[in-house]
Amino acid sequence: MSETSKDELIEMQKQVIGILFEVIKRLQANNDLDEEYFKLMYNNEKTKTNEARLENILKERSENAKIAGRLLEKLEN
Repeated sequence: MSETSKDELIEMQKQVIGILFEVIKRLQANNDLDEEYFKLMYNNEKTKTNEARLENILKERSENAKIAGRLLEKLEN
């Protein structure tokens, strides 16, 4: 294997690791958001602040899922 091929392989491995790290980070963020969401739902306080935070959590989770999906698609190519 030539030196150039080895360098390209190493670079591709770094990119894959970076993508997987970002996917894991996004999925962990969603787990944290789930925990917060369920705590707020269990609390049963229907304040404007709680309702706004619940909406925010759902938006953040959706965005994280979209980004993780796009990153995983990148790995397929």
